[in-house]
Amino acid sequence: MAGQIAEKLLSEVENGENGENGEKSPKKKIWNESKKMWVVAGPAIFTRFSSFGVNVISQAFVGHIGSTELAAYALVVTVLMRFANGVLLGMASGLETLCGQAYGAKQYHMLGIYLQRSWLIMTVMATLLTPILIFANPILRAFGQDESIAEMAGTIGLWFLPVIYSFIVSFTCQMYLQAQSKNIIITYLATLTISIHIFLSWLLTVKYKFGITGAMTSTILAYWIPNLGQLIFIFSGGCPETWKGFSILAFKDLWPIIKLSLSSGAMLCLELWYNTILILLTGSFKNAEVAIDALSICLNINGWEMMISLGFLAAASVRVANNLGRGNSKGAKLSILVTVLTSLAIGLVLFVFFLFFRGSLAYVFTKSRDVAAAVARLSPYLAFSILMNSVQPVLSGVAVGAGRQATVAYVNIGSYYFVGIPIGVVLGYVIKLEVEGVWIGMLFGTLVQTIILAILTYRTDWDKQVMIARTRVNNFFMEAETDKKSPPSA
Repeated sequence: MAGQIAEKLLSEVENGENGENGEKSPKKKIWNESKKMWVVAGPAIFTRFSSFGVNVISQAFVGHIGSTELAAYALVVTVLMRFANGVLLGMASGLETLCGQAYGAKQYHMLGIYLQRSWLIMTVMATLLTPILIFANPILRAFGQDESIAEMAGTIGLWFLPVIYSFIVSFTCQMYLQAQSKNIIITYLATLTISIHIFLSWLLTVKYKFGITGAMTSTILAYWIPNLGQLIFIFSGGCPETWKGFSILAFKDLWPIIKLSLSSGAMLCLELWYNTILILLTGSFKNAEVAIDALSICLNINGWEMMISLGFLAAASVRVANNLGRGNSKGAKLSILVTVLTSLAIGLVLFVFFLFFRGSLAYVFTKSRDVAAAVARLSPYLAFSILMNSVQPVLSGVAVGAGRQATVAYVNIGSYYFVGIPIGVVLGYVIKLEVEGVWIGMLFGTLVQTIILAILTYRTDWDKQVMIARTRVNNFFMEAETDKKSPPSA
């Protein structure tokens, strides 16, 4: 069987070099690759905008309930939920590698098996993460947060328990559908969800004055509605080539999947926890409530732009994985070039935009002039963060597509924890720049990470990565239990 697969992949090398991206005109190559990139990136960006918008909308309504509630919500989302989100999203990116390469190698039935394996692994992990929300109050107090804010955060944390489990379906189904360039369905569901969430948030918090209860009820529904839609789409025949029903094969050979998932989780966690540590550092500054509110607002604005970069991360991952799976190293390199340059161009436009508008957007999240003024002071750092975020996540996506998450995890450790955080602590506490100093440290860490990832990507032997992908595809291959008829070509 391994020999047959190797022969198939060898033929795909020839077809990939002379078929996809095989036109003589460089302009046609770039144009065709750009179209394929946007098929993934467009829906991914919009979907991430909508998903991120759920928390932003919730935070906006919570912010108008009270400043303590806003600070508590910000802590839960940016500290505890970012921790959980990092673990689960990172583990799901292992599925992104496997599904992308299997789809490129035309082992379609394996995608459904990988999806089910991820559900099993991530359900266990989500359950292990629930104590951080159940004990949110004492955890945040232990980190030195204000007592009243920590107490409110303890209440809000319990409301987020259903949200943790929603990540299992959300992240895995997105990776599964993206690998097949079928993520447009997620866009439709996201559009519906964000509309419902805005209406329910207004209805429950403004009209009927249910406060935190109303805001969190709408938030939970906003996370679960698209999940139900994705499952219905998959189970009802939306992916006939890749979903063959539930299989006992999902319980076999879990350990290699667990190892890839853990390395993927470490890669993303180290990055997301970086911002979490910055939030925690601000909690001990003078006027901590204003500092936390201002930094969380800036990180939310930065997060909006990050959704664009994460869309390109998804596109880079899918295109690189698909090309490596079908044996097309030149196609993988072209995908990287097109995706990085497109994301960088958009980042430059947004960099200029946020330099000009500075802190005016803060009033979307708060009525406080002190918080808005603090946001204005941080705006130049926000603009530079946006510029660097237009490149760094795309390079991480390239690593995911090639299954090199462990390498990126080491880069993240060195860049963030040995460069960014120490510089932030020195500037913030020793030199007394406070929040500005912490953010400058963050920028240094991100800059170092981006430079290292760019060098690694440039020096990568992509022909060797094709062979590694081939080995991975062979190792994880299993015969389909039913319906072994070959599906049509992708």
